[in-house]
Amino acid sequence: MYAREGVKHVWLVDPEARMLEVFRLEGGHYSLRVTSSGSARVRAEPFEALELELAALWDES
Repeated sequence: MYAREGVKHVWLVDPEARMLEVFRLEGGHYSLRVTSSGSARVRAEPFEALELELAALWDES
């Protein structure tokens, strides 16, 4: 559904596994661009200008 509607990026956040996966739409299909977990700091498209501290998502700050 997201690909059909042209959503270019999808972020999957799994708080139990403490993992972030970022996908980008390419040629009608999503490709995995980033997998990060734990308390990593990431710059993930389409927001590379911002650094995200994953620990803040899991309340580990």
